[in-house]
Amino acid sequence: MTNTSCPVSTTGTSWLRTAAASAAIAVGAALLIAAPAGPAAASASDCAGGANGFVDVSDSASGTVQRSVSHDGDTISLQSTGGRGFAKIEGTTRSGESIWMDWTRDGGHTWLQCGPFAVDHGDNSSKTSAAQVTSSDPNYRFRACGLTLDQAITCTDWW
Repeated sequence: MTNTSCPVSTTGTSWLRTAAASAAIAVGAALLIAAPAGPAAASASDCAGGANGFVDVSDSASGTVQRSVSHDGDTISLQSTGGRGFAKIEGTTRSGESIWMDWTRDGGHTWLQCGPFAVDHGDNSSKTSAAQVTSSDPNYRFRACGLTLDQAITCTDWW
């Protein structure tokens, strides 16, 4: 019987490293795909004029403040009135700032971003998002988010 040995080659080692790296990338990609979903963006037109159950709210409207946060001279608040929730930005607002409302029906795991609605009535004017019906279901929640002049995005806590 003849004993034949297989010499170790560096190309074989490279192939193993490449295979291991490819497997790691595939696993990482699968984890990214399985990660929780973020917002489903909707343009302002998808939330205004009665679209998708939303109703328009006057930019000067005020309701009961449920959550608020201040940043860069602006107050971003989530307000409710008449059984509906809406987002509002006011204070030292400037053109280029905007407001939107995130709405979830699964406790904040995924949400619809309604907006943004741009500040468009001059400096120091308020701007609101469209409004959506509120609910006593603990998974049905809202938060207000705004983009301020310093390009920071600031959101209230979920309500």
